[in-house]
Amino acid sequence: MTRFLHPEALWLLAALPLLAWWGGRRGKEATILFSSTSVARQVGAPRKSAAGWFAMSPRLLALTLFIIALARPQLGRQTQDAQANGIDIMLAVDLSGSMQALDFKLNGQPASRVEVVKSVVKNFIAQRPDDRIGAVAFAGYAHLVSPLTLDHDWLEQRLSSLDTDKMAADGTAIGSAIATAVNHLRDQKSKSRIIILLTDGVNNAGAVTPLTAADLAQAMGIKVYTIGAGTRGEALTPATDQFGRKVTVPMKVDIDEDTLRQIAEQTGGQYYRATDTDTLKNIYAEINAMETTTRAVKKFESLRELFHWPLLAGLAALLLEIARAEALVRRLP
Repeated sequence: MTRFLHPEALWLLAALPLLAWWGGRRGKEATILFSSTSVARQVGAPRKSAAGWFAMSPRLLALTLFIIALARPQLGRQTQDAQANGIDIMLAVDLSGSMQALDFKLNGQPASRVEVVKSVVKNFIAQRPDDRIGAVAFAGYAHLVSPLTLDHDWLEQRLSSLDTDKMAADGTAIGSAIATAVNHLRDQKSKSRIIILLTDGVNNAGAVTPLTAADLAQAMGIKVYTIGAGTRGEALTPATDQFGRKVTVPMKVDIDEDTLRQIAEQTGGQYYRATDTDTLKNIYAEINAMETTTRAVKKFESLRELFHWPLLAGLAALLLEIARAEALVRRLP
């Protein structure tokens, strides 16, 4: 970081072009001085010449450097030290086969639930630059996608790679997802710890029931927000028919809203229902607005003065001008 302690002094540089113009009007400096101007008139009137500006150029350079030195250039480094803890967030995303349903829209076109969720979550992460965020994906089992991290670019890359086809076992292990997220939050000393769980189904897999996992989260002081995603009734879902052709078939939407609501209420969170892309965006925006914290920040500066360099350079330019005047411009009495 380079800065000037007195930047207002740099306005003096605006006067230098005027000095250069005035020096040019004077013409070339005389080599021989006469006691009377009558002799000079016989030779002819002196012409205005750009040589006057050239003769002044060392002095203008010196003035420029002196003004820069007066502005006090400084080179240094500024660091910030956050004193308060932020929020630790674990995102739990359902990757069961039903998340392929095409009942949401992205850029005006039908899109799968999972693609829309990844897009909305990416925007949510971008709005939380000071918070550590991690992610858990679940279908028939739950696995860690990313531990808590401030490297949100890497986290977004991991989330972008999520795909329902990559899950070895289908199903919806909501309880396991909450337990896995709690396990990665329990030892953190942050001001607030939350889990945002999104699912479009009913818990039908895993060794931990959702309400048992909610008890665990409550005991650890971890808040759980739950989101039920998907249209009500039926949704078109990609499938392969008996001839190997890609088709879409209607799929019944079945979300255990009562359990999701109990999980949220038990842990101090809130339950939301997202039936389209705009609703889902609004839900994450509301959670983002509710879960805020203020960080106390200290600033440290380490600065090194640079004014002596233009000052010395200006003195050198001035000395060169004096030497030039003595050596090259001889004046006779």
